Amino acid sequence: MTYSIVARDPDTGELGVAVQSHWFSVGPVVPWARPGVGAIATQAMARVQYGPEGLELLAAGVGAEQALSQLLAKDEGSGWRQVAVIDASGAVCTHTGTDCIPFAGHAVGEQVSCQANIMARETVWDAMLTTFQSSSGPLAERLLAALDAAEAEGGDLRGRQSAALLVVPGTGEWWETTVSLRVEDDPEPLRELRRLLRLHSAYQLAGEADDLVTEGRRADGARRYQEAATLEPDSHELLFWSGIGMVEAGNEQDGIALVRRAIELQPSWAELLPRMPAQRSPGLTVVSDALGLS
Repeated sequence: MTYSIVARDPDTGELGVAVQSHWFSVGPVVPWARPGVGAIATQAMARVQYGPEGLELLAAGVGAEQALSQLLAKDEGSGWRQVAVIDASGAVCTHTGTDCIPFAGHAVGEQVSCQANIMARETVWDAMLTTFQSSSGPLAERLLAALDAAEAEGGDLRGRQSAALLVVPGTGEWWETTVSLRVEDDPEPLRELRRLLRLHSAYQLAGEADDLVTEGRRADGARRYQEAATLEPDSHELLFWSGIGMVEAGNEQDGIALVRRAIELQPSWAELLPRMPAQRSPGLTVVSDALGLS
């Protein structure tokens, strides 16, 4: 009762799954992925085991087509299932069971598969594929564009409730992810998922800024903090650290103004600021003195 997309980015090797459904908390059920191994979407009368069992087959060197065949062969209820498998090479195999509730179907392209069931129109999966193939940018953004295209075609006949986005790097440990976001229950799950992805990107920039500051590259770190705050201007956390970073880069006036704004949004920063050790960041003392909080 879902539409989803699995894909591989040929430039980065990233693997990803994105999904939306009128079902509570679709994230733990449909999307599965492992760095350097593959990605799987299991839906319709979803058999969750397809996810971990399929990834184990792929990790053992079994290709997408053979892995899917093995999963279906031992499942008496395969007619009710819809599942897509993509391996680390980008090979794709997809199954839409004959008992899936219409409109149900899938569309496969190079290193991508789009699948859907209980749709308002039978144009959904083709629209998803066309949009994904014509989109550019990071894999996560392209996956979300495909979900938006599905919704524009009418989407799930029952409406909207939850969504999830999972992207893993081309290589890495089994637990590593590039993006792992879920919307459990929301009247507009795709809109909320986009908001979360933007927030994720902002905090990723802030994390990079922390690393740069730790390395002594304070000016570079300040720029990253500013980029993060610009991406998510209502986050008092990001405003605070962006302001500290600007002070350390030599722009005391604007940096102090950002910290003051963060305190307006969340007054507890005024209490926390003087508690922070000066060695963590010299800008902390400068701002604390300027705001009379020392």
